[in-house]
Amino acid sequence: MRMYLTMFTLSLAAAVAMYAADAKAGKAAYDTSCKSCHGPDGTPNPAVAKMMKVEMKDLKSSDVQSMSDADIATVITKGKGKMKAITAVKSADDVAAYVHSLKK
Repeated sequence: MRMYLTMFTLSLAAAVAMYAADAKAGKAAYDTSCKSCHGPDGTPNPAVAKMMKVEMKDLKSSDVQSMSDADIATVITKGKGKMKAITAVKSADDVAAYVHSLKK
């Protein structure tokens, strides 16, 4: 019985790791689809913010960092305010993991 429990636990850990978001892949997607507005390090591009007449949050801020991966992924896939959905991003979960890696 103990052996089966150990095998189950290892299998579950492997499955979680296989489906875990990949911040490295998220950085590549961020660099392609997000960096022009949100800056290379998550600091908003002031020219874009001025042009769109919006106040963009720094992605390193506690407001953004306190959001769950799912909430960030929803903003990416559905948009928010003047930000339209970013359909070019194939894995919003990966980008959300990358955004969380920007934490101050």
